[in-house]
Amino acid sequence: MKLYTSLADIPQPFINACVTIGNFDGVHLGHQLLFSEVVSRAHRQNGTSVVVTFDPHPLKVLRPGSIRLISTTQQKIELIEKAGIDVLVVIPFDHIFAATTAEDFVEDALVRTIGVQELVVGYDYAFGRGRQGNIEFLKAKGQEKGFPVTVVEAHYEGDMLVSSTKIRELVAMGRMRDVRTLLGRYYQIRGEVQRGKQRGRKEIGFPTANLQILEEDLCPKRGVYVTQVIYDGKCYGSVSNIGYNPTFGENRLVAETHIFDFHDDIYGKAIRINLLRHLRGERKFSGPDELAGQIRLDIKVAQKVLDAAQKELLLSCEERLSR
Repeated sequence: MKLYTSLADIPQPFINACVTIGNFDGVHLGHQLLFSEVVSRAHRQNGTSVVVTFDPHPLKVLRPGSIRLISTTQQKIELIEKAGIDVLVVIPFDHIFAATTAEDFVEDALVRTIGVQELVVGYDYAFGRGRQGNIEFLKAKGQEKGFPVTVVEAHYEGDMLVSSTKIRELVAMGRMRDVRTLLGRYYQIRGEVQRGKQRGRKEIGFPTANLQILEEDLCPKRGVYVTQVIYDGKCYGSVSNIGYNPTFGENRLVAETHIFDFHDDIYGKAIRINLLRHLRGERKFSGPDELAGQIRLDIKVAQKVLDAAQKELLLSCEERLSR
């Protein structure tokens, strides 16, 4: 996949470009259907499948603090590439770009720069200053400029609408199995392992890899989760506590993960953590001994969950390691 991080970097319009536009936070099953439609239509025309998105998310600029994102930009790039897209255009979004009218965006970006021949959009998509670029507007511009517009309808899994808004809601509730259903994969957090106070190793007997979670990030419901850690080409079963560690009176929001059968020093190293299931809420214990006893129970339950999901976890891990 060819990545462009500015419209100005595109040297010439793409051949028979079939394009979709959106924020695509989370790259959920609904987004994946859009991408599949774009890839299919581009293939039939011997053309180029193109995804256009924005960084940062427009709401981060227009209404700071109003949105917490499911995926980082890097995750989004990885997942879009996995969908088989030929070209990804990530447009820098700021207040100047936000003032662009829908008319100018179609003329300058889609037609002149990208060379759109077909446009595929989601049922609720709108863009441009004041969200002028709705479906009706796009269809009218398509007729004027000679590109057909295909609208992909809403997608449901059971009775749940697949949407980024719904997924954020489910993550906040700790409903990780439902999150997986809508994403088509496990919800993942990632980061560099931070050096903590090493209580897990010294006082409790269960060393942990700690990732700091920023308050503005999308934070899952606080508590203990069955997890899977991906590090250095291998996958490991684990349990994670997401919260403030009330037993020791901490005030930083941290994901503390005990990785099974693991002894490497990974301070400063990047890891990825898949969240499978919320086991229990965060609790304050009387001290290290009571906490250690509860962790032993959590590990037993987690191992049963991991054993039951062994085949699925293996496939999940292989997919991520193949990137």
